[in-house]
Parts: sequence; C-alpha cells; structure tokens
Amino acid sequence: MKAERLVALLFTLQRRRSATAAELAVELGVSERTMHRDLAALREAGVPLWTEQGRHGGFRLVDGWRSGLDGLTAREAVALFALGVPDALAGLGLDTAGSAARAKVSAGMPAELREHAALVAGRFHLDAPGWFGSPDEPPALAAVVRAVWSQRRVAVAYRRRDKVASRELEPLGLVLKAGVWYLVARVVPDDAVRTYRVSRISEVSARDVPFDRPPEFDLARWWRSSSAAFEQVARPLRVRARLDRTAVRELRRVFGGEHLADTVVSLGTPDADGWAEAELALEDDEIGLGQLVALSPGVEVLEPVELRAALAAIGAELAARNAQR
Repeated sequence: MKAERLVALLFTLQRRRSATAAELAVELGVSERTMHRDLAALREAGVPLWTEQGRHGGFRLVDGWRSGLDGLTAREAVALFALGVPDALAGLGLDTAGSAARAKVSAGMPAELREHAALVAGRFHLDAPGWFGSPDEPPALAAVVRAVWSQRRVAVAYRRRDKVASRELEPLGLVLKAGVWYLVARVVPDDAVRTYRVSRISEVSARDVPFDRPPEFDLARWWRSSSAAFEQVARPLRVRARLDRTAVRELRRVFGGEHLADTVVSLGTPDADGWAEAELALEDDEIGLGQLVALSPGVEVLEPVELRAALAAIGAELAARNAQR
C-alpha cells in the first residue's frame, strides 16, 4: 500500500543520515524507479528533502526536521489515524484525549497518508453491541469511572433480581463487553474479586479511602478466566423449542462451537416437515432472547410462555418493517 510505504520511507530517512535511492529501494523492497516516485511524493507532501551530490551523496532530511511519528510503524500510523473515537472512550472521559492523539498523529503525516487514513475510516466501522439491544448508558458510570481513576473505595447499592444489596468496593477496572459495562472490584472486607453490571448500580457514594491494587492483578487475564468460568455454570434459563433444519445448522454460529454442548441439552429427531424439538440452556431472558432472534424465523419457543410471547412480538415487528419497504 503506497501510503504505508511512504511512512516507512519517512522513518528510514529519519533513521539514516543519508541514503541513495538504490539503497532505500533495497531496504524497502521496491524498485529504484518506484523509490524515485516515492521520494518525489514526499517532497510534494511538504517533507523537506534535499540531495547530496558526490560519491557518498544521497537523499536526506533537512537537519532538525522530524515527522513527529517516531516509534510507529507505517501500518500502526495508518491504523491509529483511521480509528474513530469509540463510545467507550467517551464513557471513560477520554474522548477528548483520543481526538487530541489523532490530531497529533495527523500533524506528522504527509497529506497523501492523511487522505488514505480517511479513506480507510470511511470504509470500515466497528459496531460491537448485538442487534435488538439498546445502548448501555448506566447513570452510575461516571461516578464509577472516577473511583477507578482515583483508586478510592465506593459504597454502592446493587440491584439483584427483586432486592437491593449494599456493598463497599475497591474498583479495580471496567470492562465493556458487547456494549455492556461491567465493574471488576474487590469486596470489602472479604477481599473477593467480583463482577458487577454497572447498569444495576443504583447508587454510588465515594469514600475518601485510598486502596492499593493487588500487584499481581491483571484485568484482562482475570476477565478471561472469570468469563470462562461464568459461561460454564451460568445458564439458568431452560427453553423448550422447535427448530427447523436451517436453525439447527445455525446453532454452532449463534452459540459458538466451543459452547454448543453446554447450550444444547437435547435435540430430537426431525419430523416429516424437518422440525426438531430441542432443549436449550441459556444465560438469561435478555441474552437468550437475542440468541433466539438470531435463529429466526426457524425457531418456535414452546416454553417458557413469556419468552415465546417476546419472540413473537419481535417477529411481528420485523414483518411489519419489511412490509413497509
């Protein structure tokens, strides 16, 4: 990709005092003719290049000039600039910092590379949350974020089904999973590390009590381990349903091949019309409904009746939308 090659050339010129077009071509793996074109493109982009004549001459940057992108590879520079500011940064109060970082990277790029990065950003977009889910914008998030940054204890009121529990926590970190914020915190005084869905925190009271993070605690590693354990045991919703042949084939895609044995408790023999009765073990009503929607229209819920009604309502809404097109 030419834009990445120009950044690599820029870094090479910064690293070497002087180099001929032939030497640069060998180092970057292009022809000498291509190298001359790239050097001309850098000049046109405003990079101050000049040529030393003589036996030991070559191309070099004007003394004292640097791109401001030291330490980044060409692909890293393009990727960083092409990224938009995710909602996650806004939730953590870092949206302005993210914009400032992109502006600084942009200032050190040749114009052609900036145009290429904008081209990439215009063709790729990440939308992490699943379908049929509203954005997770918990009112307590800002207060929880402040506690994580300041490394101070908080007292919280946490909704658990039909009751509210009080906890004093030492917030260790935040995780955004499929558009949902989770707080990982150490419980006072028993020192157990647990996960709390931030949208279920109804009250947060900051304590003027600093705490020391466990030196061995790694948020990403802990989350991976905790998630694996959770997925093995936390499937309280049992669903009896009928699936057509297409839905049966889609089970692996929707539930994941590694979790399929835990999810599909039983699967009967298809009848004359190709429908098979199945028992599924799902996590909860909200997640389970989303997974069943992903199997539609080839799924018919038999029990529980509340889930059958919710799935039917979504199916009717989708049918109405399609009819209006």
